[in-house]
Amino acid sequence: MAIKFFDMFAGIGGFRSGLEAIGGFECVGYCEIDKYAKQAYEAMYDTGGELYFDDARKIVPEQLPDFDLLVGGFPCQSFSIAGARKGFDDTRGTLFFEIARITAVKKPKYLYLENVPGLLNHDSGKTFETILRTLDELGYDVCWQVLNSKNFGVPQSRNRVFIIGYLRGQCAGEVLSFTQTSGKALIQRKANAG
Repeated sequence: MAIKFFDMFAGIGGFRSGLEAIGGFECVGYCEIDKYAKQAYEAMYDTGGELYFDDARKIVPEQLPDFDLLVGGFPCQSFSIAGARKGFDDTRGTLFFEIARITAVKKPKYLYLENVPGLLNHDSGKTFETILRTLDELGYDVCWQVLNSKNFGVPQSRNRVFIIGYLRGQCAGEVLSFTQTSGKALIQRKANAG
């Protein structure tokens, strides 16, 4: 039986590409606001029968089919050191809360999220603390780690923080062997933020 997933902020399908390469995953729907990224996504993947949304803010979670996994690289411009770093004061920075809104209703067993490493120290760690607290309040335990694509056979150096959430009581044991989890590492990060 396939693991059903919903692809938020899908871009051209980075998450989907990896999941399809592994096998055993079935996409039930995707969301992407950029029309050119959507065109590329639909050219690369068989999206027949899947729901499509152009704007995460318009999704009505109660109308989504059930799924086990929500994946998404929520917009990073607000947290990147290359940008103005306005965080939650930038509309793009608030789109994480669309993931939280959908998660609150659908309660998928797993979340698999990605962003720039600047998310970890944005606003002295307060932004990431808010994300962790939000996921905790929704019933998710979380682990995360910064990984570089060049260490996984990709011909570019691209650091990203990967965040794995798993619904408390639905997952026995460790999902991935990440070194940072919601607990001790958050306290350490805040202490070092000074």
